[in-house]
Amino acid sequence: MSAEALLKAVRAGSTARTVVLLDGMPDDERRACLPALKELRKELRAAPWHADTRASYPALHAAGAACHTGAAGAAAWIAGADMRWSTAPAEVLLHVLGDREPDWLADLARRLAARPVTSQIPFALLSGLVGLAGCEVPTSDAYVRGWFERIGASWHGSGSMAARLRQEPDVARMISAFFDSPQLAGEIGWMFGDGPDSWYSALAALTAEGALGRAVMVDACVARLLRGGVPADQRVFLRLLSHLAPTRDEERERTADWTALACAAAPDVAFHAQSVLGALALDGELTLDQLAEMSSGVLFRTEKKLVRAQLVLLGKMLRRDPCASEVLLPAVAQAFGHEDTDVQERALKLVERHAAALPAASEARDELAALAADLSPGLRPRAGRLLGDAALCTAPAVHEEVLPAVPEPVRLAAAPESAAELAEEVSALLVSEGDVAAFERALDGLVRHAHRDREALVEALGPVVARRWWRDAEPVYSAVNGPFGHAPQGLDLVLAAVFEQVRVDAPQPAAERDTAERNCRHSALARPFKARLWEVAYRVRAEPLPFLLATPTWSTGLLEPDELVARLTEYRRLDARPGAADFAQALLRVRRDDPAAAAATAVRARALGSPEGHRLAEWLTAETPPLPTVRRRTQGGRVLVELGEPDDFQSWLPQEFQLLGRPFSLFDHQWYCPHWGDTDQRHWLAVVPGRRELVAARVLNDISTVAVNESRGEGAILPLLAEADGIAGEALHLGVAYGLGARHPEDRLAAVDALLVLAARGQLDAGRLGADLGELVDLDAVKPSRLADSIRTAAATGAYATVWSVLRALLPTLLAGLSAEGPGAGAVRGLGDLLAVAADCAERSGARGDLDHLSRAAERRGSSRVVAQARRLRTALTQEAAA
Repeated sequence: MSAEALLKAVRAGSTARTVVLLDGMPDDERRACLPALKELRKELRAAPWHADTRASYPALHAAGAACHTGAAGAAAWIAGADMRWSTAPAEVLLHVLGDREPDWLADLARRLAARPVTSQIPFALLSGLVGLAGCEVPTSDAYVRGWFERIGASWHGSGSMAARLRQEPDVARMISAFFDSPQLAGEIGWMFGDGPDSWYSALAALTAEGALGRAVMVDACVARLLRGGVPADQRVFLRLLSHLAPTRDEERERTADWTALACAAAPDVAFHAQSVLGALALDGELTLDQLAEMSSGVLFRTEKKLVRAQLVLLGKMLRRDPCASEVLLPAVAQAFGHEDTDVQERALKLVERHAAALPAASEARDELAALAADLSPGLRPRAGRLLGDAALCTAPAVHEEVLPAVPEPVRLAAAPESAAELAEEVSALLVSEGDVAAFERALDGLVRHAHRDREALVEALGPVVARRWWRDAEPVYSAVNGPFGHAPQGLDLVLAAVFEQVRVDAPQPAAERDTAERNCRHSALARPFKARLWEVAYRVRAEPLPFLLATPTWSTGLLEPDELVARLTEYRRLDARPGAADFAQALLRVRRDDPAAAAATAVRARALGSPEGHRLAEWLTAETPPLPTVRRRTQGGRVLVELGEPDDFQSWLPQEFQLLGRPFSLFDHQWYCPHWGDTDQRHWLAVVPGRRELVAARVLNDISTVAVNESRGEGAILPLLAEADGIAGEALHLGVAYGLGARHPEDRLAAVDALLVLAARGQLDAGRLGADLGELVDLDAVKPSRLADSIRTAAATGAYATVWSVLRALLPTLLAGLSAEGPGAGAVRGLGDLLAVAADCAERSGARGDLDHLSRAAERRGSSRVVAQARRLRTALTQEAAA
């Protein structure tokens, strides 16, 4: 009877009645109630957001916790994700669990505290259980975070932060656990605040009072900084360390730690460590060997401010003690290999100033000569004259240009023979998305095996698709058909058709037929790809194809004409009807760059006597026209291109392919685009292989956003465009230009890869790219500082001549904007960095000749970076070449 009453109270959502029934209920009766409560939980889980469910959950939560007589079961019930949003209040749970033994409660507290923070166990429950059990407080992330949040949430009327912490008996244990946790600093560091009542000030005050061990706190802060981590976490411990204000003795005791931090820590931490070590060195509390060791690491860092500060410190020490030259000058010379030539020159000037103190024949002088070989070619002769090394004074030899290997097309392997092998490849593709070759091979395999033995294919693919979003949905509802109608989602559409989980009663979804005229800039490429997948899905169910006609021969997407004729011959033998979209895609992929071979294949195609054979013959013998005309347009602060009408797209192509034969205008398309972030973009190059400009023009606006709108990821298509076949025209070069000025490093690296691949293939028009960059800088679409980073990265690969050829076309545009007067007026931000890269490339590639407006920049007064690097570049372009 008690079980029925309890279940009734829980269903009614009466938490108070539930608590009354549980009070005094023996363990055996509670255990007897548990199966019914589990069944009710399973029932409610089916409708989690129903009003009755939400009302019942708090009572169910309390009842289940009380009826579990084991701590493990009770912990699992209390932390259940399905009841997380409607749990019983902590005081109710403490009440119904309060009659348990202390050891049982301690076990429960430890188990709940060990749950991840995302389980959202209330701290009031955890601390209440600890209080009832009288056990030691847990030190898990969940408990420590809850403790910090409770202390921080005690606002006005409860004293200062330090006063609240003084009242906490477990403050030392909690602070120690905070230091030990790798995640908590990032999760709760925002609560530490600023000012006299911040966590930093309060912890420093308790440390000064002795409530927290000073040595322990300082050591813990330094240890966390040494451990590393994201900069935001590091700043929490750095600020706490600053509030603790280590004494000079404490700093001196940790010299090795400061050295490690200065050499390898995050910039903010390294600056602090450098300042500590600098103060120790200037006060004579750091040996010369220790300073040299520290300098050798710091001078390898990329942060210019940090490196310059170290050189300043070394200069002060050398002026103070000339005898230190033999130890410190080799450390200074470590900067000779720095990527920034300004840093190299600063280091060389420092060596020039103090080299006279070195003995004529010494190990230090020999070490300087060896390190001087790392200087840029323009600085090396100065070092040679200083050190008396004739080899360094010799004009540097021209570096051999280093470019990546030209990517070669790979022939596609045959489709997997067994359903099990196909299932493995499909599984890998669903996880990694793969490349076009792997996708086409798997797609052809699905078609072949669906035609051969669909039941065996379903059995093999069962485990692969078990967790796909469409697997357990009703197969005929538009809720499933809708997402596929919007985008086929790669192989998922065909897999869903194999498992009869998507409605495919026509070769095209109704939504696509109804909105045929509402096209965006990508529709000409997206619709053929989508049409072919929908056709395959339809034929898998209605009229299985023996294999696909359009499966490419090569990884570039091209299809050999002989292979297509052989496939059509086999279709004729099997009396199979080709899919319209599949055949149209095959025509667009067939290779026509060998007129003699194409003519011979056309004869065999006509001999088939089929409509497809005649169309293939016409296609192969038609003259290959030039690319459509290109028009540049400036729109919204960016430069885009429009295309005229192609001459070779036949009117008999299916409707879904007709957009490829129309002009591409920036103003004839709707602004709404369903293809943002579309993973199918990587397949668009295979829709029109050998015509990458048709693709580049239509995705150029997307690529431009990485520079203009600071978006992320749209530059990933640039290496694919560079590796594809076809003319590299205005659209592709503009795309590379935008990518080189991208906001995010990954997009800039993609553009650098594209630049180098085009250069390796002999398809880079450096003059065009440089002019495009100049135009985009003038429009403020590309920031020169970001461009300098990309150009520097490209040059660092060894492509000095290639990079110089681009900069030779770009720099006159930027230099023309400099005024004739003033040391820095009119200079474009980042111009100095670009000139530095240009000078380095000119020195290493042996470039010579005049550069418009360079002399005027070099003759300006002052010593700004622009002026200094302009002079260096002028020197490189006018010096005698090496023999």
